[in-house]
Amino acid sequence: MRHHKAIFLDKDGTLITNVPYNADPAKIELIEGVAEGLQRLGSLGYLFFVVTNQAGVAKGFFTEEALTAVEDRLQHLLSNNGIALSGFYYCPHHPEGSVPVYAKACHCRKPMPGMLLEAALNNDVRLDQSWMVGDILDDVEAGNRAGCKTVLVDCAQHERAKISTDHQCPTFIADDFGEAANLIIKFTRNGEV
Repeated sequence: MRHHKAIFLDKDGTLITNVPYNADPAKIELIEGVAEGLQRLGSLGYLFFVVTNQAGVAKGFFTEEALTAVEDRLQHLLSNNGIALSGFYYCPHHPEGSVPVYAKACHCRKPMPGMLLEAALNNDVRLDQSWMVGDILDDVEAGNRAGCKTVLVDCAQHERAKISTDHQCPTFIADDFGEAANLIIKFTRNGEV
């Protein structure tokens, strides 16, 4: 029986500053307010999993092996703030990739829910008690398709105007990660906001 609850987290633009196709650990920095928000969420017993599309592999910008250093850097930044990351899941595919082995459509590339489903299966996670937090509608759709509640962190308020299907409708929209954490905490404690 699955008994853990989790927060699935997009990486670029949600946890860390978005530097397109970055695999350089030296350029990885937590966004302001993320550590504090995760600390508060962790106190409620949530496990944390990164679920990230990494099309730079399929496009030949960096190798899949380069993602080990990215994960290590993220683990280091979080652990320095007392936060344990339970898993790091990535999709190296893209249908228009230039590296043939990765140039394909797949079930793991968000907005598909494959990474969330795999993490839940591998870690005894109840998806109906879990959340997906991300900064684009593909993140929201993946979470909704997996059966999670979802938060769109839409700092610039550009994404919310693009919502066009039920799968893209988040449970909540937040202006920053701190607000996202507050909304999840209130819902977890009260069943509503």
